[in-house]
Amino acid sequence: MTDARLRHGRASLALSFFVQGATFALLVTRIPAIQDRYGISDGLLPVFLAAVPILAGAGSVLTEKVVARVRPRVVLRWTQPVVLLALLGVGAGSELWQAALALGVFGLAVGALDASMNMMGVSLQRAYGRSIMLGFHAAYSLGGIAGASMAWAGAHWDLSLLVSYLPAVVVLLPAAFIGSRWYVEGGEETPEKGAAGAAGAVSFRLLLPLCLVMAFAYIGDSTVSNWSAKYLQDVLGSSEQLSTVPYNVYMVTTLLGRAVGDLGVRRFGAVAVVRGGTVLAAGGFGVVALAGGAWTGMLGFTLLGLGLCVIVPQTFAAAGRMFPGASDTAIARLNIFNYVGFLVGSPLVGALGDAWSYRGAMLVPMVLVLATLLYAKSFGAEPARYGGGHERPRTADVG
Repeated sequence: MTDARLRHGRASLALSFFVQGATFALLVTRIPAIQDRYGISDGLLPVFLAAVPILAGAGSVLTEKVVARVRPRVVLRWTQPVVLLALLGVGAGSELWQAALALGVFGLAVGALDASMNMMGVSLQRAYGRSIMLGFHAAYSLGGIAGASMAWAGAHWDLSLLVSYLPAVVVLLPAAFIGSRWYVEGGEETPEKGAAGAAGAVSFRLLLPLCLVMAFAYIGDSTVSNWSAKYLQDVLGSSEQLSTVPYNVYMVTTLLGRAVGDLGVRRFGAVAVVRGGTVLAAGGFGVVALAGGAWTGMLGFTLLGLGLCVIVPQTFAAAGRMFPGASDTAIARLNIFNYVGFLVGSPLVGALGDAWSYRGAMLVPMVLVLATLLYAKSFGAEPARYGGGHERPRTADVG
């Protein structure tokens, strides 16, 4: 495979991550508007919100079966437009069943999309012979910031969901579809083993530590996305306007951490980066729990972003290294725990906050994230290093 083809494949996959980040942010940041448009009651809203990650988990399981027969790039090429069109469907409907249908399609497709994107990222990293996975997730974070900004503009000017979503879909859908022409995968000459062979090659006992790390990371992430604003306003006494800042700060620091994270992996190795990120994230939760004011709380959320951002991409990369002959299967299964963490995190913190205190509730994701230290060695088995100095010898620099 030529260096130019790898560079084009890397750029096109980064674009796909960016588009997905923007799409997901456009959905989750307009949940109040979606609730108002369809008249979804407060009691019914959690059902809708839980259905999306549950169906996404099902989509990830289905992808494991599909990629035994077709390449992940084929799955990605066709599921990304479906996700964008489902987003548009959420904005275009008017009846409750239409919202349920659009969100159902969105959930199934986004599970397949997340799984296939990370399969391709791991495959490209293997072809490069050095860490590039964090860069793809940095593109996702950048897309999330762009999507949240577009959603803010829609809310600020009181635009309907359809008017808010339509320009984004009109721009992003053709861009992603055209970019998909340059998708490539390392070692793509032959598909992986059949479903039975690939499944047999992935030991759940070996994969379990990474599954737990993935769930813990997303419990931490969902805590920030769902509770940071309420925590700052209700516990730390900030203004309503200031309470919107922590999540934006978290997203920016996530982007910055991922933008430089690959350099850290190449220099110090995945184990050291994951350990450092874990300690930083746990320290961030500790600062948030003990904060005496809003600005101290925002410092804690900043540390959280810088720490958590490296864990998820390195977990996918570690799964690919652990099962080089069945990495697609391993990643599809690991991806399910993304949604497990998302489902558990927000209700867990909310229940503890109501029953105990929100300060105390912040200590629970802190402890769970710290548990990553127990599994850090799973990131550093010998195959995790591409030759001496964490790089594969004589690897051509392809950008």
